[in-house]
Amino acid sequence: MSQPDWGELVKKAQEMQTRMAQVQQDLARRSVEGSSGGGMVTAVATGELRIREIRIEPTLFEGDDREMLQDLVAAAVNAALTAAQKMVQEELQRAAGQGGLNLAVRPD
Repeated sequence: MSQPDWGELVKKAQEMQTRMAQVQQDLARRSVEGSSGGGMVTAVATGELRIREIRIEPTLFEGDDREMLQDLVAAAVNAALTAAQKMVQEELQRAAGQGGLNLAVRPD
């Protein structure tokens, strides 16, 4: 019966771990945007799923509708975080696909 090449398996696992760490560092430097209110509120999220910036059109401060502004900010933040999660998922899948663990079995 054949046995897995444990040395090769460990080597591939270490390579995958290094690649994933590199992807996470790259994602931390990248950002995506989400907006609401026809672009009147924009939130910028990083690949670390953190909000980096919120931009609000000055005209929104002229009105007295505080609830609307709060809703627009929440919607923009949620849109940005959704986009960031999608970006992270795609990059991690791409990285995993580039060097997935191939459990090769060597003959005895």
